[in-house]
Amino acid sequence: MNVPRAADGRLPHANRVSRGNEESCTLMRKWLVLILAVPAALLPLAAAAQVAPEKTPRPVDIGAPKYKVYAGFSYTSLNQVNQSRYGLVGGNIEVTRDFGRFFAAVGDAGYYPSSFGTGNPGKPTVTMGFGGLEIHGNVFENWSLFAHGLIGGVHTGGESMTPNISFAGGVGIGVEHTLGQRWAIRASGDDIGSSFSLRDNSSNVGNSPHLRWNARASAGVVFRF
Repeated sequence: MNVPRAADGRLPHANRVSRGNEESCTLMRKWLVLILAVPAALLPLAAAAQVAPEKTPRPVDIGAPKYKVYAGFSYTSLNQVNQSRYGLVGGNIEVTRDFGRFFAAVGDAGYYPSSFGTGNPGKPTVTMGFGGLEIHGNVFENWSLFAHGLIGGVHTGGESMTPNISFAGGVGIGVEHTLGQRWAIRASGDDIGSSFSLRDNSSNVGNSPHLRWNARASAGVVFRF
């Protein structure tokens, strides 16, 4: 439709206003579409970002081992047997239960069936059994020290001693080197006191016990659990 124009070629005022309104509406529609399209495009990305990645399951913490079992080669002197020239060799086993960081309860056993050399009178053997307390602590990297006090009994066989069983006790110290969470190596030394007769290998042995101190040394491996 031909719209009459003014002498200068311009549209009448009413028509200019109508044409301006149409252009404004068209521009507003374009902006509205743009404003709605941008959030619509970003919405999937935002939703994906809110999904937490699957976490790797944490390992179950079983805690530090509370028990230790030690087994090793051991030597003990034989001062309770008169005229003995050599100590005895055998094995030593110990079970430890930790209570806290520095303290533990100890069960200790040893059996010594063989002489370190020839020349001892008779065929002496020694059996030991103790219980006690231990204090321990780490001193440098994988190295730790311990000290324990032991109370129990000692039996001497192969010598016809009277008595052949004695109340016994002593103290000891040692060092451990940790190889891993479960394993360690250890060396220790003890001084064990027991009371036996002054004489042996005789039919006239009397029941007259006297205190004797026997050095004991041991080295072996430790398993923790």
